[in-house]
Amino acid sequence: MLKKPIPKTTNLFGPQPSGEKTEQFISILRRPGFKLEYIVSHGQASEPGFWYDQDDAEWVLLVRGHAVLEFENHESSQLKAGDYLLIPARCKHRITSCSDDAVWLTLHFPDPQPLPLSTPDNKIIREF
Repeated sequence: MLKKPIPKTTNLFGPQPSGEKTEQFISILRRPGFKLEYIVSHGQASEPGFWYDQDDAEWVLLVRGHAVLEFENHESSQLKAGDYLLIPARCKHRITSCSDDAVWLTLHFPDPQPLPLSTPDNKIIREF
């Protein structure tokens, strides 16, 4: 009988991929229809005027540190370690601040029914 290899154990908090202090995106698992990423931010925030505007939904977990996400409707979410949220496809967002030790897990997947977060008068119509 052919022995199957034992799955390799990896630790999110182990050595970083490089000694650089730039934001690093590491693909953990990629399959048709979804992508799981590990992100080490080192305090990086989004550039002024930059917005993420993605075709897929994104589930975000802040594993370590703290951060503030801002949405196009000027609402913001203050995140601490352990907080997570689901960002629908086409929901523009950005990172306005982030701690030096921030570590994220993100899962990108198709959003069958993207809905707006708010109406034109900024009333929130969908919460997570």
